[in-house]
Amino acid sequence: MKARTFAPRKLDIGAFIESGETMEGALPLTDLPRLAQELAKDANVAGLPLVSWSATGRQVPQRVGGPQLWLDLKAEGEMAMECQRCLHAVSLPMSVDHSIRFVKDEAAAAELDADSDDDVLALSRQFDLMALIEDELIMALPIVPRHDQCPTDVVSLMTAESEALPPGAEPEPAADGQATTASGRPNPFAVLASLKKDRS
Repeated sequence: MKARTFAPRKLDIGAFIESGETMEGALPLTDLPRLAQELAKDANVAGLPLVSWSATGRQVPQRVGGPQLWLDLKAEGEMAMECQRCLHAVSLPMSVDHSIRFVKDEAAAAELDADSDDDVLALSRQFDLMALIEDELIMALPIVPRHDQCPTDVVSLMTAESEALPPGAEPEPAADGQATTASGRPNPFAVLASLKKDRS
């Protein structure tokens, strides 16, 4: 008898889990459009490795009733997100190792999901496995992506930008004895300190 072929985009999830088989593959990150929306503007997409994934069906016998149906998911890849410090692309590893329980319908899934820490979904004959993998990868992304050490000196850059003058503009002369910044303008903190002294 010919082995059944399963299609990850239109998967009979119940039959797949009961088969106990493993399905696996690899695809470019751009084939996962919602995940690709998180890419940094200056990301080198061509340089990112393929996202590899695998899914395995598993049945857990119960003393009463039929077995529990579980799907074990694994996925890994690399993401280039915008660093929240320097705003340049930072490459970060992505990894998912998660198990999801499947039950007969949406009502049973909602009931179990409310009473359990497990993720529970309803069985479907047209289940989009790739959408589930994409969901899991999105949830695994860091909330605040950033370099361990930014490629540019962010503090110096911010200081230089804050002190930059428009073309042709002259810096305001500082009063005699007044502290100045590197650009020759009055130091704003020194100005605040002098105002505080005047009021007291």
